[in-house]
Amino acid sequence: MTIPSLRRALARPVGNCLLWLSMLLLVAPSCKSNSPEPTAASPTAPLPTPEPTPTVLVGSTLIGEYSTATLAGRVGDIPLVGALARFPIKVYRLTYTTRNTDGKAITASGAVLVPVTTQALPVISYQHGTLRPDDEDRAPSYYNSGSELWSAVSVLASTGYVVSAPDYIGYGASKAQPHPYEHGASLASASADMLRAAREFCKQQNIAVNQKNFLLGYSEGGYATMALHKLLEEKYAAELPVTASAPGAGAYHKTAFAQYILKSDQPLNFLSTYVWVLTTYNRVYGLNRPLSAYFKEPYATRLQADPFSSVPSLPSQLFADSFKQAVLNNTDAPSRPPSATTTSTTGGPKRP
Repeated sequence: MTIPSLRRALARPVGNCLLWLSMLLLVAPSCKSNSPEPTAASPTAPLPTPEPTPTVLVGSTLIGEYSTATLAGRVGDIPLVGALARFPIKVYRLTYTTRNTDGKAITASGAVLVPVTTQALPVISYQHGTLRPDDEDRAPSYYNSGSELWSAVSVLASTGYVVSAPDYIGYGASKAQPHPYEHGASLASASADMLRAAREFCKQQNIAVNQKNFLLGYSEGGYATMALHKLLEEKYAAELPVTASAPGAGAYHKTAFAQYILKSDQPLNFLSTYVWVLTTYNRVYGLNRPLSAYFKEPYATRLQADPFSSVPSLPSQLFADSFKQAVLNNTDAPSRPPSATTTSTTGGPKRP
């Protein structure tokens, strides 16, 4: 991924996300129909039996059922996409157990979109893009018209996929917790546990699903999708094998992204969200630095009072000189690239 695309990753409008999803929709049915089913294992080489994993599903609530005509109408400005709708869908809100960044079990939530058909369908785990705290009602489990799930993703489900869409920690049932923005490990685990809950729900409701798992996300969701893919391959390879994944426009290389920002002498319109990244890492990794270690005054004081207060668009006006030089010189241990420090399962620096 190029640095210019990284620069845009934290500031993607919903319209761009829907355009990207629409492009995927145009090829999804053919990809699905041409994909071979897994073959049976040879009697002389049996597949290993996966260890049973604890259940995570807590509860479910039906949000509504929607016809193909209704779904097509939501993408009326792209008739070709609307024409792909094949099945009505039912949408449910699920609650499930996952672990917060401190390792404690919490109840989280998400939405699952289920085509009304008796066919055994594959499952897509859809990771949404950046939502600020005041965008709470756009989280998937609310399933309202401002959410990413409402239009193109719903048509995608209607083409023949069960869609599992986590809210992430910090939204929905876990909205009392701060959202660990761009924290790979918790984005991955919350998404994996939602995917497990969705499959448990399908089994409970006698909804036929096959063993295929597709991963999809854009912006923060692109980063979450890549982290999820890695976690599934490392921890759930037998239970949740990954068929394919499409992580779009994520800020994947955190060190390169930080250095690009701090080197820039041009206005950047996404610095308020990058502030969120830094304050999240400061908390989650137990760095506990004063904000003055990252930001100049008066912004350090303002951000202490309100993490989403306005900041200048010029990096030179926002970031403390000592922090800038340490990151650019690779002497700031928490922001060193993977070759210079041990990394966690999903890409963040490990802390003592």
